[in-house]
Amino acid sequence: MKIVLKIISLFLLLIFSLVVYLSIIGVETTKFNKQIQNKIKDIDSNLILELKKVKLVLNPLEFNLSARTLGPKIIKKNEYLELEKIETNISLKSLINNEFLIGKLEVSSKSIEISNLISFARLFYQIPELIIFEKIFKIKGYIISNIKVEFNQDGSLKDNYVFTGLIKDTNINLSKDYNLTKLNLKFDIKKNNINLKNLYVKLNNLDLKSKVISAKKTDNEYLVKGNIKNEITEIKDKDFIYLKETIFPGIDIKKIRFDSNNEFSLKINNKLQLREKKISSKIKLYDAKILNKKNLKEIFPESKNEIRFLNHEISLDYKKNFLSISGNGKIFLQKKEDLISYKFEKNKDKILFENIYKINKNPFFIKFLNYEKKDGTDIIIKFNGYKDKKNKVFIKSASLVDELNKIKIKNIKFDKNFKIEEFDNIQLDYIDKDKKKNLINIFKDKREYVLRGDYFNSDNLIQNILFSENKSDFFSKDFKINLSIKKVFLDKEFELNNLNGILKFKNLKLFDGDLIGYFPDNKKMTFTVKTNDQNKITTFFIDHAKPIVKRYKFIKGFNEGVLDFNSSKIGDISKSTLKIYEFKLKELPTLTKILTLASLQGIADILTGEGIRFDEFEMNFENKGKLMTIKEIYAIGPAISVLMSGYVEKDKIISLRGTLVPATTINKAIGSIPVLGKILVGTKTGEGVFGVSFKIKGPPKDLETTVNPIKTLTPRFITRTLDKIKKTN
Repeated sequence: MKIVLKIISLFLLLIFSLVVYLSIIGVETTKFNKQIQNKIKDIDSNLILELKKVKLVLNPLEFNLSARTLGPKIIKKNEYLELEKIETNISLKSLINNEFLIGKLEVSSKSIEISNLISFARLFYQIPELIIFEKIFKIKGYIISNIKVEFNQDGSLKDNYVFTGLIKDTNINLSKDYNLTKLNLKFDIKKNNINLKNLYVKLNNLDLKSKVISAKKTDNEYLVKGNIKNEITEIKDKDFIYLKETIFPGIDIKKIRFDSNNEFSLKINNKLQLREKKISSKIKLYDAKILNKKNLKEIFPESKNEIRFLNHEISLDYKKNFLSISGNGKIFLQKKEDLISYKFEKNKDKILFENIYKINKNPFFIKFLNYEKKDGTDIIIKFNGYKDKKNKVFIKSASLVDELNKIKIKNIKFDKNFKIEEFDNIQLDYIDKDKKKNLINIFKDKREYVLRGDYFNSDNLIQNILFSENKSDFFSKDFKINLSIKKVFLDKEFELNNLNGILKFKNLKLFDGDLIGYFPDNKKMTFTVKTNDQNKITTFFIDHAKPIVKRYKFIKGFNEGVLDFNSSKIGDISKSTLKIYEFKLKELPTLTKILTLASLQGIADILTGEGIRFDEFEMNFENKGKLMTIKEIYAIGPAISVLMSGYVEKDKIISLRGTLVPATTINKAIGSIPVLGKILVGTKTGEGVFGVSFKIKGPPKDLETTVNPIKTLTPRFITRTLDKIKKTN
């Protein structure tokens, strides 16, 4: 009995020792290599697995064997993949029953090329994410990975696979213009879940980092979300192709220096289509430059070719059909800094905007209002509105405010060319560049606009109405203005009281009008425009001609005088007559030169000194495009008389010829006419018949003047003089 017990104890000890040995140390064998290789062939008949010795370790509690082999090689179609190790579990029960041996399989790789590993991983499981990496992107880089799979009793793969590892120094070609370089990350891929950790990558020249990016499968798509940051980075215009084409079309970004913190989410379906993209970003814009494509010098006199942004705090939110950008910071539109805050929302085809612009050290000018910012004062400009899919702009409210002035606008609508279609109200309360008070209100009343005000400086308005044939710079539709202003400043010297009337514009031109106003001395000004059957008739009369005539820079020292103008325009041809009565002229360079060349120095001295008085000036001319044909200019006065004709081609050439005769010559010539001369002039004679003919020709800035003496007056000159004498009598 003792012997039996000793044998049994020894056997049990042997068995226990064997179990301990197999559990701790294990054994190496090639016994199961064939079975493992055959199982691999069941997965893929073209797959060959080269195995060295397999080390077996017993797991008595789980009743299986752990098998591990080092340095295996997988071969497929003459391509091979060297691995670090393969581990699996062999069920003892299945071994006893001669069933499928492998329960789990774990494959660990060395540092290998990603493209080779992706192909290997797909041998085990055709997961979409691996297809994406293999088929879409040209990936160059290295990976260290570990793949764990489990088998069902029938030998089929379970879907609880685990794919982990890290990627090193990898490059991915996303598109022609965008590349990912120096990609490093850790990954963890399970059924329906992908996690990327400690990501670093360069997108072109942009350094990106992320702690976690996750992807979770729901139905037939993946929900991807995560966080991406970038440290301070400077990139140039070539890196902005996507931004220019999608988010900021038409904006030419030259340089940008920034950092950002971005939260994002998106969905990828089984056709690799991106859906439901969402981005939320906090951006610190340290420095940026964009090309200034607009000529803004009439508003910002010192504007530059590039607009610079400094130290902006920007928030960006993006999702399908919606983009919101808001921020604030410094802007260098001109030489010195201004402050700006902004908000833009793009909702489908509609863009909403809200902006505040603060100007302190820079100049600012509104030409048509003659408004100029004073040095050292702050201007705050605010406006909000939207832009629709037809590129029409609607501003709900806009204002310009400084310490003394206010300009406010409500509900103004622009067409795609930024011309005004209509507005509700414009309030002007400001002191202009000439230190004149402007206080007017323009509002829409049914189908017309009403202009009411106490003060208005019309210096610029007169120039535009009387002398400009160009289309309106502001309006795109026909409109009518009913105006009434208590005091209108024509210039620094002259003003009108109670200017009233109507102006109608059609096809962007003044079509009809009737204005009347009165000077403090009860003299008046009238202006009319009537259009009938394509014939546009314009009349202008003013008892004080000086505020109109003095606008011509080549005329100086003009005083007194009454102006009477009328014009008839059919098609593109206008015929006009301009008359000025009883005025004095102090300086006219061309006339002075003619008098000097003609040796009429005495009269020339009078012209440049006290001035020469004229009884009447009459000009008959015709305009077609840039060509003015002067039929006749006739001026008569106590000292001299002038008759001339010619043409002027705007900005190209001036060509005039005429006759100038002192008053004594005229008196003698007229007096020599039998009977009539004695009646008109009397018997007193001058120093003899004398006059000059002259020619003026050349470019406006380089005119040549020639003078020739004459002994006989032209019949035309005598006729015009006689007509004048008859009218006077």
